[in-house]
Amino acid sequence: MRTDTYPMPSAQPLAEAYIHRTDSRIDSLYGYHAGADEDWQRRAERLAAAGGTRTDSAGLADALRLYNEKAGASPETFANIAAIAEGAPVVIGGQQAGLWTGPLLVIHKAVSIVRAAAEAAEQLGRPVVPVFWVAGEDHDWDEANHAYVITAEQELRKLSAARPEGSRTSVSRTAVADETWERLLGELEEALPHSEFKPAMLAELRRMSLGARSLSDMFARVISHLFGKSGLVLIDADDENVRRLEAPMFRAMIERNDELERAYAASAEKVRQLGYSMQADVTPGSANLFLFHEANGYERTLLHKRDGAFQDRKGQLSISAEQLLHIADREPEQLSNNVLTRPLMQDYLFPVLAVVLGPGEIAYWALTGEAFRVMGMEMPIIVPRMSYTLVEGTIAKYMDKYELSFDDVMNRFDEKKAAWLKVQDGLSIEQRFDDAKRAFEELYKPLLTLAAGVQPGLAKLGDTNMQKIIEQIQYMGSKTVDAFNKQFEASTRQLDRVQLAIKPLGKPQERVLNMAAYWNRYDAAWIEKLLDTPFDRTGGHRIVYL
Repeated sequence: MRTDTYPMPSAQPLAEAYIHRTDSRIDSLYGYHAGADEDWQRRAERLAAAGGTRTDSAGLADALRLYNEKAGASPETFANIAAIAEGAPVVIGGQQAGLWTGPLLVIHKAVSIVRAAAEAAEQLGRPVVPVFWVAGEDHDWDEANHAYVITAEQELRKLSAARPEGSRTSVSRTAVADETWERLLGELEEALPHSEFKPAMLAELRRMSLGARSLSDMFARVISHLFGKSGLVLIDADDENVRRLEAPMFRAMIERNDELERAYAASAEKVRQLGYSMQADVTPGSANLFLFHEANGYERTLLHKRDGAFQDRKGQLSISAEQLLHIADREPEQLSNNVLTRPLMQDYLFPVLAVVLGPGEIAYWALTGEAFRVMGMEMPIIVPRMSYTLVEGTIAKYMDKYELSFDDVMNRFDEKKAAWLKVQDGLSIEQRFDDAKRAFEELYKPLLTLAAGVQPGLAKLGDTNMQKIIEQIQYMGSKTVDAFNKQFEASTRQLDRVQLAIKPLGKPQERVLNMAAYWNRYDAAWIEKLLDTPFDRTGGHRIVYL
């Protein structure tokens, strides 16, 4: 199997500093480091000593069994759930549930979780379970409702589902009708090119869609199918059974909310003093908790503290601390975490050895260290997720044909394409039109001097006239170049296909393209290649040739 490494720095300086250990000042923001083998042993020992601070592992395992059974889990996954019941540590990471799993980076995160757990298990000599946290409590429908695929006509197509009517609630609570799944499957079938695996893939997706009440349900079923052999355990943050287990932690977050607010503010100030920008809002007065309440149509509403009560932003919903504590105890499914409290809840549910995060997540987790300490916890090891670019055989062939490196495609594709076309110009069209323009100027400028000598007012008219003629020469040259380039339309299409496959919409492949095209073309082989690709605990980017 051929793979190459490629340095693909993120746009997050704080994440880069953590990954490469270029700024020792930030060590206090994170504590452990994924690249230090001794930190894995140290974290495992501390987890074992702090078992009483988490929820009951047997109760958690019961909730996980119910959820994963609905997702069509494998025997390997159920074996891992049994290990969780016995107190096995986990490597965890997650993402919002997207249509057909969303962009490829979701798959990359799942691969990273599986591989990091396997390496940790080998080092520690005990089971370490990979867990994928489906962020079904998020309510950003427009971020979750679409997938991009490359069609048989080599065009990028966005497939999407409109938000059903109703309140702006979580993705897991937003119902998707059977007829919507049929329409989405029909659009996917129409968009994808024919392949030997396409009928079986569509049949499997159609089977999964039966009874899938939401994008989150379908997301879980697809991820469970793709990573069943790896024993990946799934959890939906908005699952009612999980919410009941979270009740004591919600109560603690409400009772100590002011302390948590001060902790987030202190961490934010430290990040600022170190010269880094913030990747999550630390808003004064924010409870960092959401509420689904009858008074606001069960929309997911962020709570703020005002006048001794918890209110929505506009003050239209207002409940007392006592009422909120009652909800935490009796109806915890009405509560939901935000990005700053979710890490704490995750650590309350699981013995988290390590968490797999993307660059933006690494940056905002820096705001949570003090909050962990307030709750008598500590931040787990942060593992930067691996990223990959999948290069199919045809694309690799075109890159060789046009002498394009991966770096060329990522950073200077337009220039390389233009240069290649220019080399094909044996007629030297651009050069000859440039020569004609210069020759015209040399002949015409003495005439302008002559005209101005006859009447000074003719100088401006003559200069305008000269510029118009030059523009016409340039226009004719441009048209001639375009006509010449049409002879190379096949090559142009091949070049554009390379860019579309590797850097669609001007972005890294993983942030745009969906996994369906690769499942359609390679069945399970592409996932197996990713799982077999060399893994680095400190992240990195690999080019994987399929």
